[in-house]
Amino acid sequence: MNGALVAVRAETWPIRGTFRIARGARTESRVVVVEISDGIATGRGECVPYPRYGETVEQVIATIREVAGSMTDGIDRMALQHELPAGAVRNALDCACWDLAAKRAGRRAWDVAGLAEPRPLTTAYTISLDEPAAMGAAAQAEAHRPLLKLKLTGERDLDRVHAVRDAAPNTRIIADANEAWTPSHFTELARPLAELGVEMIEQPFPADRDDVLLGIERPLLVAADEACHTSDDVARLVGRYDVVNLKLDKTGGLTEGLRLVTAARDAGLELMVGCMVGTSLGVAPAILLAQGARYVDLDAPLLLARDRPEGLRYDGSTLYPPRRELWG
Repeated sequence: MNGALVAVRAETWPIRGTFRIARGARTESRVVVVEISDGIATGRGECVPYPRYGETVEQVIATIREVAGSMTDGIDRMALQHELPAGAVRNALDCACWDLAAKRAGRRAWDVAGLAEPRPLTTAYTISLDEPAAMGAAAQAEAHRPLLKLKLTGERDLDRVHAVRDAAPNTRIIADANEAWTPSHFTELARPLAELGVEMIEQPFPADRDDVLLGIERPLLVAADEACHTSDDVARLVGRYDVVNLKLDKTGGLTEGLRLVTAARDAGLELMVGCMVGTSLGVAPAILLAQGARYVDLDAPLLLARDRPEGLRYDGSTLYPPRRELWG
């Protein structure tokens, strides 16, 4: 990629209402967009810096600008895997490199990657953490959707799920505790939630305190989110988790994401493909990884008050592959 020009900027996108999880709430999404140009074609990538992993928008932009000098000297997508750790910085650069490679070749990114053309997917839709009655009302408004994902926190979670189940009796449910549960929460809640039809709980315990999962009865599937970033993490997940939640902002891009898909399946773990709350540009590459996943959680653009004009097409909860104008 000799002579490539790298531009980076922050963008702010309003969220519809308030997006609330166990560790906090927000009303807007701050993303970082990278553009890599060879003078003819331009590739784009997006990342969402996440404070849980020690990232800020300002730090991510500063690091990308530092790396940009090396990129103009010829660093390529594979070199990025060695030059940068997994995380938001590498994700934006890696996905921009894939987009540029597709545009240069006059092909789609999945074709460049040796993958089959992606098919439409059914995504979960997230109900933010709130009081039980408010979550029930939110679920009633979305009861037509085939799969809802509930944000939980431990206390009063059974009331929350009862409210959602009453409001959406025919909808499949998965849940996410965002590391907020204790072992006693799991013991008290897992079976009653399973009896209410909750299929899976995502990251019930803090990622560095999940050894308890090695010896605990699991009446519902348990997914690793904060505990799984790259393919190097897979070996320690076996026996603790049943599902791996792959997010590009954790893997550091599509290149490592493809490796993680293979590693998880080889280890006998189910796959979930999720995303941070960002725009369609950040979600688009994940569609390539989500083909065949047990759970798809790529609803971020639906949670925004507005998306990019060339954004992904959703028909209810059906998500379609990206157009060339967006990515890949």
